[in-house]
Amino acid sequence: MKHGIVDGWPVVSGHEQEIARALAEGGPFYAPATGVSVRDVKAAFGLALHMHQPIVPEGRPDGADLQVADLVSYLDYMMQHQWLGDNHNAPVFEWCYRRMAHMIPELVDAGKQPRAMLDYSGDLLWGLAKMGDGGVLEDLGRITNDPRYWPYVEWLGTFWSHPVAPSTPASDLRLHIRAWQEHFAAIFGLRALSRVRGFSLPEMSLPNNPDQCYEVVKALKECGYRWVMVQEHTIENLDGSGVKRPHLPHMLIARNSHGDEAGIVALVKTQGSDTKLVAQLQPFYEARSLSGWQELGGTQIPPYVVQIGDGENGGVMMNEFPPKYKSVFGQEIEGSGIVSLNGTEYLEILDQLGCGQDQFIPVQPVWQHRIWTKVGSNPTPEAVALAMEESKREESRFHMDEDGGNWTQNLSWTKGYEHELSEIENVSALFHRKFQTPLPESDQYRRALIHLMLCETSCFRYWGQGTFTEYARELVRRTRDILGEL
Repeated sequence: MKHGIVDGWPVVSGHEQEIARALAEGGPFYAPATGVSVRDVKAAFGLALHMHQPIVPEGRPDGADLQVADLVSYLDYMMQHQWLGDNHNAPVFEWCYRRMAHMIPELVDAGKQPRAMLDYSGDLLWGLAKMGDGGVLEDLGRITNDPRYWPYVEWLGTFWSHPVAPSTPASDLRLHIRAWQEHFAAIFGLRALSRVRGFSLPEMSLPNNPDQCYEVVKALKECGYRWVMVQEHTIENLDGSGVKRPHLPHMLIARNSHGDEAGIVALVKTQGSDTKLVAQLQPFYEARSLSGWQELGGTQIPPYVVQIGDGENGGVMMNEFPPKYKSVFGQEIEGSGIVSLNGTEYLEILDQLGCGQDQFIPVQPVWQHRIWTKVGSNPTPEAVALAMEESKREESRFHMDEDGGNWTQNLSWTKGYEHELSEIENVSALFHRKFQTPLPESDQYRRALIHLMLCETSCFRYWGQGTFTEYARELVRRTRDILGEL
């Protein structure tokens, strides 16, 4: 096995016991390794870089038939067609995927204290290996496993092929969570996986349908995650009011239509979705503007500003981020009263200060207060469904179900894609009928699982009707054919 690939396919199943043992390691991981003291600082900040390229059937611009086209990384397609559109950016994208593996050691070796959280989709990790460009993965392996550097870099888990959570079958999201863990461990090792405790939702898309959100939170907890990053406007206080203290840790409470509850720590991404916020190190400057420690549950703690943005898209991120990152961590942060911490490291320091998650501010997905007010203390699926219908009639802004809340409210992940979503739901149901008892070590199971997850990639809806939705239909067809072989 090399770079997480066996017989041309990524490792996404078959090692459940080893994964469980790795995740049983409880930490703390980062705070003891970095030894940062927060006593003399007034605030902290964190920065996450999201990286993704879909896997697609290579095809039509060259006239190839989609039904016989090989699966390739879209980055590879861009590399091979640099004269089309913005594909000339492909070499820069490739550099963006590896550059933190150069910038972190450079700063650490100079005696600095950089931080970065990395969110790479399984699609991208597999695609880099398929391109034969194992050098990117080997470079990333250095900052993932070398004890000189890994304390400064935190990997975030995610759904394997970048689906949007509100409109993907809940049972499939659990498969995505486990598949990413399997794939990551196959590339970087189980010890590295044991430190992956934060989760990044693709498109920052948090389900606000009670049942869907409950299944996501429950799955994250069962899969060993401690916290999730959420967008400020996608959550509300339990009384329905907006978030008032976004720089403090929250506890996301997910309650389903049967009254079952699950909770996970939420770190709140503030402000908008513009990648320039990350490229220009806005979290550092926002942290510097804060007044100092705040009281939470009887304990004084440093506030925390966290942002996430695409790590490669846009001229500002491609060109301005590296010098700005080096300027902040090489010079500006010194003597500023600000410290940079990755998410898990921040929570570990709160543990040291005596602030546990029972003191965190409880929140729920946006619009749920309206539902629970109507339903009362003894919910049923019928009562919740009725409350949702009533709320839609009473409030034009009310939204729930397949779109949930995400980084922008200007984009629907469902309108215009009803046919594609129906096909994906059907093939998902077929997958689960065929594998009522999972066969994670089976090659056919792995191949079917990979194709099912690829069908659900968000890119096939993000770019509108056209070539990308045809990619989704072709992947559905291939999944159905594989399942038909069983």
